[in-house]
Amino acid sequence: MEQITSPAAQIILALIPIVGIFIGGTVIFFALLWIHHENKQRIKSGEKAWSRFNYKASTLLCGLLLTGIGFMLTLFFALFDGISPALLGGLIPFTIGICLLLFYRLYDWNNDSRTTSQ
Repeated sequence: MEQITSPAAQIILALIPIVGIFIGGTVIFFALLWIHHENKQRIKSGEKAWSRFNYKASTLLCGLLLTGIGFMLTLFFALFDGISPALLGGLIPFTIGICLLLFYRLYDWNNDSRTTSQ
């Protein structure tokens, strides 16, 4: 059987996801390190104003993004490959997005049990 790509190109293509994961992990590490140092400086200065994370907005945003991306990937894989295991690449984020949107809709945000004082 005839090779379409050279062995060097196959190695480079295999390294792309590894490099991407490494760079993403490095960015996440330094972002967490920055937040840690910021919190240490807040504690040293005695600042009491802590910003609270907006779970409601992040749940809605993540749900909408995952639903949209999952729907488009599902549609693409269904048209490109038909019913195949590749379809899971779109169905998994689509399902997670739908679940996050249901959580956003069904969760009782007014009676949140988290404490407000920190």
